[in-house]
Amino acid sequence: MHAFDVLGNPVRRRIVELLAEGELASGAVTDVVREEFGISQPAVSQHLRVLREHGFAQVRVEGNRRLYAVDSQGLREVDEWLDRFRRFWSGHLDALATELARGKRERRLKEDQE
Repeated sequence: MHAFDVLGNPVRRRIVELLAEGELASGAVTDVVREEFGISQPAVSQHLRVLREHGFAQVRVEGNRRLYAVDSQGLREVDEWLDRFRRFWSGHLDALATELARGKRERRLKEDQE
C-alpha cells in the first residue's frame, strides 16, 4: 500500500494528526475518533494497525496500556514523493520571505525616524 493510500482515509489522517501532537494511549485515540467519525473501537484498532504496518505509527506497551506515537518512516515516503514538486512552491515561499523581511525593515526604519 502506498503512503497516500494509507493517508487517503480520513480516519487514518486524523489519527496521524492526533499523534503528531504527542504520544497517546489507544483509548484516547479511540475516544476522539469515535466521537468525530462514529466508528467502533475495533474499527479504530484496525486503522491503528494499518498505520503501524505502513510506518506511520509506532506503539509501546506500558502496563496494560498501548501508547501510540508518530513513526516518521511513512512520512519520509510522503516527503520523498513530494520532493519532485517542491520547485513549484519553494520559489514562491522564498519570495514571500523576502517581502516579509522588506516590510519589517521598512517598519523599523519608519519607527526610528519617529
